[in-house]
Amino acid sequence: MKKPVVAIVGRPNVGKSTLFNRIVGERIAIVEDTPGVTRDRLYSEAEWQGKVFDLIDTGGLEFAEDIITTKVREQIEKAIEESDLILFVCDSREGVTPTDEIVAKNLRKSDKPVILVANKVDDYLNPPTNFYDLYRLGLGDPVPISAASGANIGDLLDLVISKLNFPEDYEEDDPVVKIAVVGRPNVGKSSLVNALLGEERVVVSDIPGTTRDAIDTPLWYQGRPYLLIDTAGMRRKSRIEEDLEKYSVNRSIKAIRRADVALLMISAEEGITEQDTKIAGLIHENGRGVIIVVNKWDLIEKDAKTADRYREHIYFELGFLKYAPIIFVSAKTGQRLHKLMELVNQVAFEHQKRVSTSLLNQILREAVLLNPPPTDRGRPLKIFYVTQVETKPPTFALFVNDAELMHFSYLRYLENVFRQNFGFEGTTIRFLLRERGRTT
Repeated sequence: MKKPVVAIVGRPNVGKSTLFNRIVGERIAIVEDTPGVTRDRLYSEAEWQGKVFDLIDTGGLEFAEDIITTKVREQIEKAIEESDLILFVCDSREGVTPTDEIVAKNLRKSDKPVILVANKVDDYLNPPTNFYDLYRLGLGDPVPISAASGANIGDLLDLVISKLNFPEDYEEDDPVVKIAVVGRPNVGKSSLVNALLGEERVVVSDIPGTTRDAIDTPLWYQGRPYLLIDTAGMRRKSRIEEDLEKYSVNRSIKAIRRADVALLMISAEEGITEQDTKIAGLIHENGRGVIIVVNKWDLIEKDAKTADRYREHIYFELGFLKYAPIIFVSAKTGQRLHKLMELVNQVAFEHQKRVSTSLLNQILREAVLLNPPPTDRGRPLKIFYVTQVETKPPTFALFVNDAELMHFSYLRYLENVFRQNFGFEGTTIRFLLRERGRTT
């Protein structure tokens, strides 16, 4: 059996994301006083009293007919459909609103168990007058809480656990490959996520900046678990004016750091921009596996050599990512998406590859014989041996007589030798120089 799923729903600005963060124990959802900040479904694992369940945060339910509001409502309906229990959050200070009544009516029709959560109750022994107004929603006794302060959250979670069925034989899932989908705004990140999932789980719009959170979405592909992390498009700092967008960029950076493989999405129509180069640099500096995904390839007029010319241009502009494979896709038509997942598996494997010390030193000796280390004022660099000390990314300790004698060009030579012999496609290689017990 899979873990039970709990969805948090309600109208905008009642504290859903604050409650989500409180339950999962970290600041995952962006929290702002601006209504409508959360637009997509956010997933995270939560635990209480040794019981583990998946928690979903959703956008605020509104019933205006603009495109974003309509898509958010669709996201909430899907979250309700896949959940085992619903937390319906209301604002105890405002009481029942017409939107609350519509939501309550729809929840009653869903036949799913619902807990009515009365948020913003700082003293649950003396709740606001409007708290009692929530009884007329017909969803039972409201549970008074304060998501901001944490008041009565334990009692709420006790009630949640009591209403869920947990498998007796629950075991942790197989190691999950985490895939961060990153890039500038409006290059098709959310469209790619939805295409891989086979459903519109992430709100897609031509309006740049639609995705504001880094969204974790489970994916099963050919019997293997993955975690897709869709991120807000990263603009140049000079264009980040709102605090909300600063949060989004920070989320994107964090998403890169916790991913196994980053998909750097580039628009085929626009080519490489300065911002693409900066995002690529973040991936490289953080040592993530990386695949360069050129999206909207279906919109390009092509001949037999177009892909080769485009690939050559990318490697010219992103010279530090020459180890990264390039794939040309169309999220809209699904072109080459199955090959993309094959590449993800390959890069994830290379990212966590470990090579035996004996084999490493055999290749190192051959490399040194073919191209001896440099000397400085008559003093030669001596490399005694090498061993791999980490994976994700593959990291090697080189034991030498004097680290200052090592020139970056010789390290690059050794990197190329290691790549030729061991692969490591799509992942950074790092070297640590060690001498006399000291690391540099």
